[in-house]
Amino acid sequence: MKICEATTFPIYIHPTRYRVCKTNSKPDMKKHIAYLCADPGIPVYGNKGASIHVQNIIRAFIRAGHRVTLFANRIDGTPPPGLETVHLVPLSAPPKGDNETRARAILAAHDTITAAIAAHAPYDLLYERYSLWSDIGMRYAEAVDIPGILEINAPLIDEQRTHRELVLPAEAETIAKSAFSRARELIAVSPGVAAYLKNWPHRRITTLANGVEPQTFAAALPIRAARRDGETRIGFLGTLKPWHGLPLLIEAFARVHAEHPTARLHIIGDGPGRADLETDLAARGLTPYAHISGSIAAADVPAALGQIDIATAPYPAQDNFYFSPLKIYEYHAAGLPVITSRVGHLAEVVHDGEDGLLVPPDDPQALADAILSLARNPAHRIHLGDAGRIRVAREHSWESVAAKILALAEET
Repeated sequence: MKICEATTFPIYIHPTRYRVCKTNSKPDMKKHIAYLCADPGIPVYGNKGASIHVQNIIRAFIRAGHRVTLFANRIDGTPPPGLETVHLVPLSAPPKGDNETRARAILAAHDTITAAIAAHAPYDLLYERYSLWSDIGMRYAEAVDIPGILEINAPLIDEQRTHRELVLPAEAETIAKSAFSRARELIAVSPGVAAYLKNWPHRRITTLANGVEPQTFAAALPIRAARRDGETRIGFLGTLKPWHGLPLLIEAFARVHAEHPTARLHIIGDGPGRADLETDLAARGLTPYAHISGSIAAADVPAALGQIDIATAPYPAQDNFYFSPLKIYEYHAAGLPVITSRVGHLAEVVHDGEDGLLVPPDDPQALADAILSLARNPAHRIHLGDAGRIRVAREHSWESVAAKILALAEET
């Protein structure tokens, strides 16, 4: 049954009046979910880690039998497998230009975006991925009295200020306060993000780590088993950005290769740091022994992980580590032993000596020693990889993540 009522609610710029319809869904009924990604830096059908996260949450909602309407500022491509039934509503992408111009354009579009959301109502849940310039979804959900859940993947204001350029800081803080306080539930992807959110107005915070599709990444196993090249391949998957510790990985690889000449380095990804990494490899004489693939489609990642033997995530030391690395869950699902830094909560993600190895951050020799220990002991790395694969299948599937989100929606 639909419940329709006229509701007045404030939008960021002007109050707007809509006729709003809500549904009376019982917990076991299929839902209509609005998913909003207003971040123009995230192509929802692209290959970035954030894109994959969006796709997998939506795919899990659909597999559970729910209907999803996706609102996004940036698309980039056609629906990936499993998303063919999504009702996509493209929003007007902000114009090209400097950061302030783009930010102001997004703020000025709040009424238009809200109207687009209202045009496709009613909904049982509005789920929004937090972005710097949007409190749109949480304002709408509050106004029409449906559950509004906001997913926060990073302390974006701090991240923008540290690594990029934070324009309109007062407006960014106003948006954050509004979005965080209006959401019935804040989902933090890591303990670090949850700690950050506690300093802002909020109702409830739940920490819910990222997930993986175990059945998809199982395709890596026969590929790896069939290889007969005699190489030991050390791999990294992700965007080539400063916080991923890739210069350290190259330094460690140089030490590994000096002692283990059949070692090879496979970097799967692309990004602003690529040119510097290639220069470093060339200066060390390692270019013949290293490969940087560039960006690849998400569908090709399992096969790419089948080409490596040891996976790395060499994060540098950080005071407030907040990442919930998709790559680590994908490494595990692909049956790979994982070497990562002992920073933040990563000791809860990689269990030292059980499904991977933890090393001190910013220590190239410790990283090299860990890599060498696995390079010299294939049986042990297979044992670690199997343990990680079993654990993520049991604890970190996207289906279980989606089920927890929907349970939270019922509680609000």
